Amino acid sequence: MKKLLILSLIVLFSACKQEEKANEVVYATKSFHEETNKPSKVLNVAFLAINGVYNSELIAPYDIFQHTIFHTDPGMKTFIVSPTMDPIITFEGITVTPHYDFDNVPDIDVLIVPSAEHNMDTDLEDEKLISFVKEKGGKAEYIMSLCDGAFILAQAGLLNGLKATTFPSDIGKFRETFPELDVYEDISFVHDGKAITSAGGAKSYDPALYLVEFLYGQKAAIGVGKGLVIDWDVDKVKHIKP
Repeated sequence: MKKLLILSLIVLFSACKQEEKANEVVYATKSFHEETNKPSKVLNVAFLAINGVYNSELIAPYDIFQHTIFHTDPGMKTFIVSPTMDPIITFEGITVTPHYDFDNVPDIDVLIVPSAEHNMDTDLEDEKLISFVKEKGGKAEYIMSLCDGAFILAQAGLLNGLKATTFPSDIGKFRETFPELDVYEDISFVHDGKAITSAGGAKSYDPALYLVEFLYGQKAAIGVGKGLVIDWDVDKVKHIKP
């Protein structure tokens, strides 16, 4: 009987700890928006696109942020910035013409770094690319990565001291490359400080809609979602926020 009681207590303690961990990751956020978050101006939202960028990570958040102009005033001005004005080729073979290059880009309020084919290797050695992200991301009000774009933000030093995540199968590589980071897995996105890092892929809509709700409120986020046939409810998305 005594052994059975002890075993029951151990099982109960374990269940409580698992519930506590789950509550740490999934937050109820229906009331997280405050009017103080709402921008008083149009936000310049720059998407960093380089050769090998993945379609999903570039287009999904681009669609979300571009559609804010129909649901809030002021909204967001979206544009693509690349190292040069030469057209880039996505990983899936679509040709994209940048709006700006690194030398003529306007001020950036929100810097978006979609994943690209070589974000985990040669892109990390591209001094021009990393310097651009470090400078512009450091000045931006918010920065966001999709999938392995987190490697670029980390290499630029923009995730130091912050919680972060990346593409699920690359979590191990992310921890190995940046052992000082506090890396989370099995979630859609993490918001810490001014940085939002995400798993990417089809879930690339999640962090974008979250930022819309954070800045402009639930009504705007739900409206943008409906325009893209997305039933947005942040409480149903596994994430970490302040």
